[in-house]
Amino acid sequence: MNINFDWDQWNIQKNETKHGVSQLEAESIFYDNNLVIYKDKVHSTHEEIRWIAYGSSILNRILTSVFTVRLKKIRIISCRTASKKERKVYEEEKAKRNN
Repeated sequence: MNINFDWDQWNIQKNETKHGVSQLEAESIFYDNNLVIYKDKVHSTHEEIRWIAYGSSILNRILTSVFTVRLKKIRIISCRTASKKERKVYEEEKAKRNN
């Protein structure tokens, strides 16, 4: 599967410095077969729909990513380690799919 990403250079540095998530690790969750995606109703606007994704990274960490889609490319806005509640949602969805 070929997925294209579009990054703002500032967001790459911010995720690495603030959250300890590299560009490669952030992108890797989109290849997780158990990826969970929800519309971010709070931060979406008429001009731009934002999404929240929970997925397992290449380092086997559950991450939370906020992203949008522009010109058929995923533009990651933020990516960080998932909270306990977010990990629970991911694990519950994964269990449903694998049963």
